[in-house]
Amino acid sequence: MPRPARLLAALMLLTQPALAQTPLATQDGVTLAAQTVATGFEQPVFLTAPPGDPRLFVVEQTGRIRIIADGAVQDQPFLDLSSSISRSGEQGLLGLTFHPDFTRNARFFVYYTDPRGTITVAEGSATDPATLTILLTVPHDQADNHNGGWLDFGPDGLLYIGTGDGGAGGDPWGNGQNPDARLGKLLRIDVDAAKPYAIPPGNPFATPGGAPEIFALGLRNPWRAAFDGDLLYIGDVGQGDWEEVNVLNTSDTGANLGWNRAEGMGCFDAATCDLTGLVPPVHVYDHNLGCSVTGGYVYRGSAMPALQGRYFFSDFCTGNLMSFRLKDGQARDVIGMAEATASLGQVSSFGQDSAGELYMLTLDGTVSKLVAAAN
Repeated sequence: MPRPARLLAALMLLTQPALAQTPLATQDGVTLAAQTVATGFEQPVFLTAPPGDPRLFVVEQTGRIRIIADGAVQDQPFLDLSSSISRSGEQGLLGLTFHPDFTRNARFFVYYTDPRGTITVAEGSATDPATLTILLTVPHDQADNHNGGWLDFGPDGLLYIGTGDGGAGGDPWGNGQNPDARLGKLLRIDVDAAKPYAIPPGNPFATPGGAPEIFALGLRNPWRAAFDGDLLYIGDVGQGDWEEVNVLNTSDTGANLGWNRAEGMGCFDAATCDLTGLVPPVHVYDHNLGCSVTGGYVYRGSAMPALQGRYFFSDFCTGNLMSFRLKDGQARDVIGMAEATASLGQVSSFGQDSAGELYMLTLDGTVSKLVAAAN
């Protein structure tokens, strides 16, 4: 979870979807609103859907995955890991993704911290969700924050995993720049070529020299990432000054995003430093405008065609909806930074359904859909 310290959401009775709308900013001529889909979730931190499936799967940090089907929250969780996770600080059940061929093979993957705080990636089958096979573990026992929590399949069919730097502040254990550490990294594995997984030959340390699962280095706490074709947008939570959005191509093997040599566009905790070879963010904002980025998605739905190609994200502290378009490798047409936009509260994550429409989740237990405002 992004900072600051997390507030426990009150456990409320799950309700039928409502049609209430909260007006947001006007972007590309479209006046946007957040339309309530469901409430009463317990610390929702992610939403996704299997390919071609109209259902919505909501991840609760406290350990359950709930299903919204036909506009109603189902009584029976898809998965309940409440007794198998740690819950201190930013720990818990943090991520979910479905195999690209889920309709045929029923495979899904989850990201959580086990009772010792160890980052765990496990595989399950929808035919028996309660039985999981652990694929990958990364020790994380010195602090309870900066656990990362995102995983998804890229267009290359490989599974990408975003880990935090191990916690505390300033990366005191030097994980972000350490090629032997899997913390503070974007990992990439092949879950189809071998059991439990194979190392893609294009990974920078596929041969001896570093942790072979690493695809990219230098992340602090990637809180939500999303593919748009071959591009991966990453919201990386900053330290004391800057929040940032990074964009990598699936061909950028070995990319170094800078932490903890750099924060934002400049040096971290030093007047001067060597920024040679680092991949700078495409967008940054300082702590006058927020405190903890919540990464989102590039809109590819059909309901609001004027917004096609616009990347939406937020900040956990302000709850404002923000967006930009990526042009020539930089964020352009940025909206929502200084403008007066309605706050939804503590935006913990964005989500995307199988049709490409976008959702926003808040720690008070609400799931909202991003829609064109009703007249």
